[in-house]
Order: sequence, then C-alpha cells, then structure tokens
Amino acid sequence: MFLKEPTHILLVLVVIILLFGAKRLPDSARSLGKSLKIFKSEMKDMKDEKKPDQDGQASA
Repeated sequence: MFLKEPTHILLVLVVIILLFGAKRLPDSARSLGKSLKIFKSEMKDMKDEKKPDQDGQASA
C-alpha cells in the first residue's frame, strides 16, 4: 500500500499544504464538515420516510 510508512503520510500532508495553502485548509475542512452534516440529516430523513406506517404500508 502507498501510505505504509509515516514519512509517506508526512510527504502527502506537505504536498497538500503546498497546493492548497495553510489558510484554505481550515475553511475547506469546515465546509466539508457542514456538507457531511447535511448529507447525514438528509439520509436520516429518507430512511424515516421509508419506514412503514402503523397499518403496515410504506408512507409515500
């Protein structure tokens, strides 16, 4: 595998910091976290919609 050694991980992190810059990384991580939170809530809503009602039929 590619990232077996700590030096490989360190090298990848350095390249990412050089490409995106230290200022943009926290903003990118924050927006990614918000997107994941929205995605999880939407998936939960979809799962709740598919649960059957009391009379045994799936809700529309």
